[in-house]
Amino acid sequence: MDIFLWVIFVIGAIIVVSIRQINQYQKGVKFMFGKYIGLMEPGWRLVFPIIQTYKNIDLRVKAVDVAHQEAITKDNISVSVNAVIYYKVEDANKAIIEVEDFYYAISQLAQTTMRNAVGEVDLDELLSQRERVSNNIKNIIDKATDPWGIKVINVELKDITLPEEMKRVIGKQAEAEREKRAIIIKAEGEVMAANNMSKAAHTLSESKGALHLRTLQSINDISSDQSNTIVFAVPLEILRAFESFGEKGK
Repeated sequence: MDIFLWVIFVIGAIIVVSIRQINQYQKGVKFMFGKYIGLMEPGWRLVFPIIQTYKNIDLRVKAVDVAHQEAITKDNISVSVNAVIYYKVEDANKAIIEVEDFYYAISQLAQTTMRNAVGEVDLDELLSQRERVSNNIKNIIDKATDPWGIKVINVELKDITLPEEMKRVIGKQAEAEREKRAIIIKAEGEVMAANNMSKAAHTLSESKGALHLRTLQSINDISSDQSNTIVFAVPLEILRAFESFGEKGK
């Protein structure tokens, strides 16, 4: 009887020390004698010491901060780029069996891919089409990590640092572009004003007396301010009209 109780106690102790907890956001990769035998779902699971081992894999989305990498663009401009990669483990057994340390592997792969992607575009394209470059990096990393059971969700280029000389050049270029647009807008306005004046002159020339009425209207507008001094140039036609009136009176 004592032996039976002792056996029950030993078996109970083994079961207690063999209990392992798998959280809801995890899966356990279980091995027996070093051989993969299956996945452990969330909850309490038995892993017998010595003969069995396991690895917990977190299935939540993770972020890898890729440190600043020096790269050269297609037009030979040196830039410093860093990024954030969001990924999750979709196949837990592959993440353990196919790669030694998937977190480190993704980080190293991202650094190399980011440098290569930057080298395939010009500086203007890198700055203006950052999202397209990020998608290109994402697709390359996602394809490379697929055998590891990893799904890359997104890649975001956080910061693109330019040399100080290049910053000054870009600033001058932007200023020149603004001046160019201002000159074009001013020239277009002058062309429109000239066209309108030409149309107005044509209309006045076709209507008899229209020019004199416009002259009198302008004089009336100016005379509203008593501080103005008006020098009125009388048209030659009016002087000749007065002259003809005088001759008829004689």
